This record gives sequence, structure tokens and C-alpha cells, in this order.
Amino acid sequence: MKKYLFLLLQIIWCFPQNLIGLAMLCFFLFRKEEHYCFRGAVVASWDRDCCTSMGCFIFMDRHSFRHHRPLLIHEYGHTIQSCFLGWLYLPVIFLPSVIWFSFPALNRFRKEKQYSYYRFYTERWANHLGEKFCKEKPIT
Repeated sequence: MKKYLFLLLQIIWCFPQNLIGLAMLCFFLFRKEEHYCFRGAVVASWDRDCCTSMGCFIFMDRHSFRHHRPLLIHEYGHTIQSCFLGWLYLPVIFLPSVIWFSFPALNRFRKEKQYSYYRFYTERWANHLGEKFCKEKPIT
């Protein structure tokens, strides 16, 4: 029953990010990238130097895909955020997270202040949810 409720939730409440995630997955599957299912989410490797979650789709760089379980737990936390927030995930979590990761000035700030990437609210909450739902330690 829980599995079907999760699927229904993903289809209706999380439709925008899952549509984007599905399109991304199709693009990478055509390129013969590896993928598997993890707790109702699809985890796929890709040729980027970062990891991201889009609804119930998790994309991990090739090294992390095979060797970095704590990062998977963190990314799964973003999948849970998506379930909680529905379409609001995109403006509340995804966009701020992309800005926090991508802007050079913010990268310099983190380096100069020795401020962990995972202290930002989007990442800290993902770690908390990943640990709570998977009963495993996320990346810190």
C-alpha cells in the first residue's frame, strides 16, 4: 500500500520535477548509463561532476554512483523533500541549492569561511531526511 501511495504522490503532487527528471533519465539512458532503483527512486549515473535529485530521480557522477553511499543517502533526502513540498520543491529547494552550488562567489565564501556546503538549509534538511528515512549516515 505504501508503495502505491508513494507512486501516486510522485505522479500528482510532484509532477513538474518528475517530468524533468524523467526527461533527464531518458536522455542518459539513451547514452547507456547505469541505473538502479533505491527505495522507490531511480538512481542513474551521468557524466557530470555533481549529483542532483529531481523528484524520484537521482543523478550521480560515475564515481559517487559506485562508491559513495553517504552521498546517495543525502540525495535521497532531496527526494523526500520533493514529496513533502510537491511542486514547491523547485523554487524552495532546487533553485537555492543550484545557486549555492554554482555561484563562484558562494564557492569562495565557503572556502574562505570554511563553511560546509551541507550547512545550507536545503542540504542540511536533505541530510536529516535521508538519515531519518534510510537509517544510514549521509554525507557531512
